[in-house]
Amino acid sequence: MNKSDKIFVAGHAGLAGTAIVESLEYQGFSNIITRTRSELDLLNLNSVQEFFQNVKPDVVILAAAKVGGIHANNTFRADFIFENLQIQSNVIWSAHVSNVHRLVFLGSSCIYPKNCPQPIKEEYLLSGKLEYTNQPYAIAKIAGIELINSLRKQYNRDYFCVMPTNLFGKNDNYHPENSHVIASLIRKICEAKFSNKKEVIVWGDGTPLREFMYSRDLGDAVSFLAANVSFKDLEQCQLGKLHNLSHINVGSGVEISIKELAYKISSLVKYEGNINFDLSKPNGTSRKLMDCSILKELGWESKANFDESLSKTIVLFNQLKL
Repeated sequence: MNKSDKIFVAGHAGLAGTAIVESLEYQGFSNIITRTRSELDLLNLNSVQEFFQNVKPDVVILAAAKVGGIHANNTFRADFIFENLQIQSNVIWSAHVSNVHRLVFLGSSCIYPKNCPQPIKEEYLLSGKLEYTNQPYAIAKIAGIELINSLRKQYNRDYFCVMPTNLFGKNDNYHPENSHVIASLIRKICEAKFSNKKEVIVWGDGTPLREFMYSRDLGDAVSFLAANVSFKDLEQCQLGKLHNLSHINVGSGVEISIKELAYKISSLVKYEGNINFDLSKPNGTSRKLMDCSILKELGWESKANFDESLSKTIVLFNQLKL
């Protein structure tokens, strides 16, 4: 990317999008285009095509998606697959038709099989069965990867995909039922403290291990890759051929159990009640640690301190008026 490029960040107000915009601005990219949901409905193909024809962005970073935790993914299965397929197809194909020269698509680590070897390498995609609770969302994201890779192969587009690990940070979704695990735990424990509740109930037995990444760290990784990496060149070099590369993992290497995470948040919040686990609820995948060797070889690795980032996120949550 050039500093003068017109960059459209789809999903700019979300967890990932906020961090990407902040990172781009910090690095001197000033021509950043954003649209709210009321200004541009990404589910409406005609609206998306009209936007591209009128605005003519040079670069697109697609961070928009319908997202949620285990409960939301498992409850609204049809919504998750339909809306994500629609959003990504509308944006990616409109970018192609409008001759956008650079596009980065954000997927999710849930694209990988449930019982995947650890740490998870990029080539493990489609090597086994998906986790049932988020299968519709995962299939939508896999379809997006295939669309991006097919456009690169058929039309020579320098588009590529990044697969972030579990994120947390500024502008996370703190919905009481549909949020991701860190946001959900922060809300539950903070509210329990302020209402003097004696216990907090956490889904599952607390044993699953999860890798977490501060959202601003992801923003820095995405802006670095968008500015410096040509995927067309990468997949033709020895590194790309060796791994049959179709996307790039982006993770932190910081892994923690749900139980330890709940106790850590409880300690940071100074909550004195009990943390109890509901064994009737699903655990999800037992472990998801990303192998980010390729990202490191390309010149970027995570530097954020997990405890400091978690503390910042708790402070931001307590400033919200929910």
